[in-house]
Amino acid sequence: MRAITVRDRDAGVSGLTLTDMPHPHAAENDVIVRVHAAGFTPGELDWPATWTDRAGRDRTPSIPGHELSGVVVELGYGTTGLTVGQRVFGLTDWARDGSLAEYTAVEARNLAPLAADIDHTVAAALPISGLTAWQGLFDHAHLRTGQTVLIHGAAGGVGSIAVQLAREVGAHVIGTGRADDREVAVGLGAQTFFDLAADDWHRAGEVDVVFDVIGGDILDRSAGLVRPGGTLVTIAAPPTVQPRDGRAVFFVVEPDRAQLTDLAQRVRTGRLNPIVGAVRPLSEAASAFARRRRTPGRTIIQVADQEATPGS
Repeated sequence: MRAITVRDRDAGVSGLTLTDMPHPHAAENDVIVRVHAAGFTPGELDWPATWTDRAGRDRTPSIPGHELSGVVVELGYGTTGLTVGQRVFGLTDWARDGSLAEYTAVEARNLAPLAADIDHTVAAALPISGLTAWQGLFDHAHLRTGQTVLIHGAAGGVGSIAVQLAREVGAHVIGTGRADDREVAVGLGAQTFFDLAADDWHRAGEVDVVFDVIGGDILDRSAGLVRPGGTLVTIAAPPTVQPRDGRAVFFVVEPDRAQLTDLAQRVRTGRLNPIVGAVRPLSEAASAFARRRRTPGRTIIQVADQEATPGS
């Protein structure tokens, strides 16, 4: 099969190449998915799990990308809950080969069924961004109706979904980002927007929840906005500044089939609209990683053009 691989940690993005790799093996409780669309995180080449397995052993050449949508073509021993020919989407394990390949092996529990009326490119934009937004807002910050949440990066992959989820639960949403993000963030439901480069966003007033995806000085200064009993939640780095009389939570997103199913249902009913930016073929995945110009939405890699048939 064809896959994007990386061998040299020092080479970075320039070390990504399209190569032939062996067909993946379905371990116990795995499925093999023919990948139709895949998502990636530009910074994942810096993650230790990209280079070593859970025991710390070198696993190069490794295949990056950890979001996928596709069709199950093979079941591993003992696998239940999914069937050959079923459309699915979800997350691959951080320390195993990922989704920028024609086929990949995934633990069945990390996948959710995908309805026929959701396009694979849309589904591939959901797993990391959608689960991160959901878990940050509700599992960690316990956002409730009537509360106020400040979402940094409100037009980005995670932030844009967080804005929509927060508005639906009945929260007052303040978004931040670059000046040209304002229209997107407000269109998604942010009632107030601050340009991080020009506006006095740190004077937004006290909020119940800050959701940070940026880190650094933005994260540190956000602690002062959290009202007593509130929560600062971030995916960027462990906070070095704690909110006064509040909590600070750093977390890494986890697979969750029930949450994926809920997110997909929201897409089907029009209550959630993931922003898909560029859609590029597998042969251009390396250049997509290297792309520096920022545009709204996720860049998705389209791997297969048509629905797979069982065993194809």
